[in-house]
Amino acid sequence: MTALRDWMLLVTDIPERGLARTRTATDEERIELARELDIPSVESLTVSYEITPRGPLRYVFSGTLEANVTQACVVSLEPVPARVTEAFEIGLGPAEALEDAPPAAGDREVSSVPDVEPIEDGRVEVGTMIFGVLSAALPPYPRKPGVEFDWVDPKGEADPEGASPFAALAKLKPRP
Repeated sequence: MTALRDWMLLVTDIPERGLARTRTATDEERIELARELDIPSVESLTVSYEITPRGPLRYVFSGTLEANVTQACVVSLEPVPARVTEAFEIGLGPAEALEDAPPAAGDREVSSVPDVEPIEDGRVEVGTMIFGVLSAALPPYPRKPGVEFDWVDPKGEADPEGASPFAALAKLKPRP
């Protein structure tokens, strides 16, 4: 992730009472972000966030992301504009402490522990976390209003009796 690489803070820059900031992506950052997300464009990206201390080298990174993006319709590939607004809260802790954390119990269980990102070399990678929040918040299957997927299997049209997956089995069944 290189689009928001300059969105980084040093832990030493965080006052004891925490800090609050609002950042807006530049034109260059938005172009690179769209390329990395594999979408046509990111028209705007603004993030308001706070970093609040929660103990020695532990913080909570929380805020709201607002973006206007254009994705490709999954049916027609036409542009589909979307407004993304996403609240987030991510814990921050020393990388060494996170490596020693016990694994989550069970693969299918949903953990009640909030996301925790590592602080490595005294840096808080704000851009990396914002990229993750935005990519997770994008609509997964954007569809232009009124566009329908109306594909018909040509094999089914040619052989109406074979249209059902059970038609072949019905032919095998002995008739009285």
